Amino acid sequence: MNQDQLKEQVGREAVKFVEDGMYLGLGTGSTVRYMVDALGERVANEHLNLVCVATSERTAQQAAELGITVRNLDDVDHLDLTIDGADEIDDNFQGIKGGGAAHLWEKIVAINSTKNMWIVDESKMVHKLGQFPLPLEVIPFGSTHVLKKLTDMGLHPTFRMTETGHVMTDSENYVIDLHLNEIDHPHELAAQLDGIVGVVEHGLFLDMVNTVIVGRSDGPEVLRARD
Repeated sequence: MNQDQLKEQVGREAVKFVEDGMYLGLGTGSTVRYMVDALGERVANEHLNLVCVATSERTAQQAAELGITVRNLDDVDHLDLTIDGADEIDDNFQGIKGGGAAHLWEKIVAINSTKNMWIVDESKMVHKLGQFPLPLEVIPFGSTHVLKKLTDMGLHPTFRMTETGHVMTDSENYVIDLHLNEIDHPHELAAQLDGIVGVVEHGLFLDMVNTVIVGRSDGPEVLRARD
């Protein structure tokens, strides 16, 4: 199976966990797109009554076009489950997210969800985090000074750019990627980054996921990370 087939496989497996009446968080990214398509099929065929909160404008648009009810997070009092992707997941079920520049909204939704599920193809499972660049969302004002501070800390930062300029998040912030190769102490790094003025949020998602579904050539594997 190729990578897209594995992504579709876990997307379809994930929606089996969705129950009628749920308040559901919808993540962002290429794997989540398959999941939202599969969710739209269930809503159409089974007339599920769901209320969904999206972690990006593009996911919200996709869901709405499929007939899925989408609300703002501030308009719901809870989320039962959030289904999202991940860029890396280590042996301790710690994760890096933000390859799609949506990690601020993704983390806000995740911490307000009773349960979190990540869906990935097998290439995203690693022994140690860090090969995937760690994203930071930063305020544009003073961002070059934030970049210099991160450089002085030895974190090898670069602005994420397109041909036309800075990558912009849905909150109109910039993204800085840290090229670390290995993260030996993710909790310590998270605490350091939390203390830098101008950094709105980082892409370390720690002690957060409950269930991981991994797409493998012989079928999806469901892993219980924590209760």
